[in-house]
Amino acid sequence: MSIAELTAVPVVYFSGDGQPIAETGLHVQAIILLHQALEDFFRSRSEPVYLASDQFWYWREGDPTCRVAPDVMVVLGVAPHPRRSFFSWEEGGAVPAVVFEMASQGTWRNDLDDKHDQYESLGVREYFVFDPEGLYLVPPVQGYRLSGTAYRRIRQDQLTSELGFGVRAEGTMLRLVDLATGQPVPTRAEAVDAAQQQVEAEKERAEAEKQRAEAEKQRGDTLQAEVERLRARLQQLGHLNGSDG
Repeated sequence: MSIAELTAVPVVYFSGDGQPIAETGLHVQAIILLHQALEDFFRSRSEPVYLASDQFWYWREGDPTCRVAPDVMVVLGVAPHPRRSFFSWEEGGAVPAVVFEMASQGTWRNDLDDKHDQYESLGVREYFVFDPEGLYLVPPVQGYRLSGTAYRRIRQDQLTSELGFGVRAEGTMLRLVDLATGQPVPTRAEAVDAAQQQVEAEKERAEAEKQRAEAEKQRGDTLQAEVERLRARLQQLGHLNGSDG
């Protein structure tokens, strides 16, 4: 080993910068809901997909300043095991296919300017910016897609990703829509509520069926009793007629 190698200062790639995940709790919630929706959307795909939120992405080996921490990023063809940071050179040169940023008072200009240009130059195929407060962006969700080496604005009435989902603002949440079904991807809370409603509906159907069965049995018992009464009456009449003879 050479003296240069012995005295070389190792490169340190930090996994955190000590800053909060987002400017407000509202933005944190928007990030979490989006991350969960993407997890649920990609769960059935056979191709591996790596999702990360507020995680450093390093794209140039040996230069720890070449990094960015997207609010949410989607990387295709990469195993979804946990990582402290994402290093492109360790993943075959992979870069995110889609990046999302949540615009806020302190970030929206940078989101539309420097970050826009940075993601464009790094080859991120699609870039979406969402303003959960609806105060800084008009419209509150905007999308860009690479055309060659430059971003082009995605038409507002066609805010969709090439990965098979659409996006739309629903209050403080960025809603994903499954383009294959046309249905919105439910939040975890909505999925739980829907499951509970289904259970309650099944219980109501079972109770209604039980009541119908009991009513049918009661009608059957009533008819049987009436048949027995009529049979007894006929027998009685037969005896009376025999006595008269």
